[in-house]
Amino acid sequence: MARVKGATMTRKRRKKILGLAKGYWGAKSKHFKMANQAIMKSLTYAYIGRKRKKRDFRQLWITRISAAVKPLGINYSRFMYGLKLLNIDINRKMLSEMAINDPAAFNALVEQVKAALPQ
Repeated sequence: MARVKGATMTRKRRKKILGLAKGYWGAKSKHFKMANQAIMKSLTYAYIGRKRKKRDFRQLWITRISAAVKPLGINYSRFMYGLKLLNIDINRKMLSEMAINDPAAFNALVEQVKAALPQ
């Protein structure tokens, strides 16, 4: 039985890494060792970024809602508490979109919440 060497798989693995590193500056796109380090680092950043994106969008939605309810005489936390009292389950993304694209409906919702809040 013939001896099997790993040249094919090694070449395939290296080609994959160098393909991912295409466009990187200098030796990071040419030398396997440097490309591998750069790819490992970039994949770590990408993973962290996917988690971070969720945080950033939630923060943006909260800021938008807060800015929309402030001129109507209520703050964000009281508004969210009022929604909870009324059993209105609208997520922050939709509230944010509503505040931007349909201010009339959002104002009606805020008035409903203000009426429901204990003084």
